[in-house]
Amino acid sequence: MANTSSRTLTLLSLLQTHRHWPGADLADRLGVSERTLRRDVDRLRELGYPVHASRGTDGGYQLEPGAVLPPLLLDDEEGVALAVGMGDAAQSGISGLEAAAVRALTKVVQVLPPRLRTRVNALRAMTVSAASSGPVIPAEVLTLIAQSCRDQERLCFEYTTRGGARTGREVEPHRLVALGGRWYLVAYDLTRHDWRSFRVDRLALPRNTGVPFRPRPLPGGDAAAFVRTAAQVPAAHTVVALVHAPAGQVRRMVGQWGEVEPVADDRCRLTMISTSLDWPTQALGNVGAEFEVLGPPEFLDHLRDWGTRFLDAVARSSPPGSRP
Repeated sequence: MANTSSRTLTLLSLLQTHRHWPGADLADRLGVSERTLRRDVDRLRELGYPVHASRGTDGGYQLEPGAVLPPLLLDDEEGVALAVGMGDAAQSGISGLEAAAVRALTKVVQVLPPRLRTRVNALRAMTVSAASSGPVIPAEVLTLIAQSCRDQERLCFEYTTRGGARTGREVEPHRLVALGGRWYLVAYDLTRHDWRSFRVDRLALPRNTGVPFRPRPLPGGDAAAFVRTAAQVPAAHTVVALVHAPAGQVRRMVGQWGEVEPVADDRCRLTMISTSLDWPTQALGNVGAEFEVLGPPEFLDHLRDWGTRFLDAVARSSPPGSRP
């Protein structure tokens, strides 16, 4: 029974990672016969998960939106809260969290009933998150694009260029990339016959065409590096400082913009990630406590430049003969 239960959960997880699974491939991944697979699918249906089966050469299984949530046994309110939270986490600016949040958001939204999806989108549209440093992207837009990338299906949308021109695009989506507080789509543009990066906040009316494509190799192979070059997004700096103040005090001042770890009762380690070194400089100044820079070296140079400018300003502003 334990083996069957474990396999059922694995089957549900696999159905959530691809929009459509050929029956033979799914049975092979589970290490069972197709007859056993059909019994496992029936077991999921009994639990309330709407699994659609299709016959023929392209036959297989896919998980459809339904009336139940993933196997966390969430009620409606918890499901909405989870989806909204994942949407905010996807734009938190915390390095490494955005992509994982979109994957989680895609899985949750995929099985939310339509009535709950509407609540998620309405709540996110009317909520201002202090953690979001860029334009708020509707959850349904992020998940639709993520699903198109995952399922390797062409995507159509309207796009507004930097100059304000609006054009229709059809692309082969490759990856979603979060950089500098914004989301970008890396895709092969079928009209311009070249790779492009698109700002997702300038993208409207996205639509999955259902047309599959064979993935092309991305030049350089690194989607984040491609966006950084194309959009001229500066690289992020990880600033780490040992602050001579209690963790609670530092967390109240700048904790929402960085990670605060207690080291002792009167000291803590503050880690901030930013594309500009000006902001960590201001944040540490606002704390009003002594600190030591643990890295990176360029932040020390930046502080030295700031200090020199301030001292020069004091010297110019002081009365003749007074000590700056």
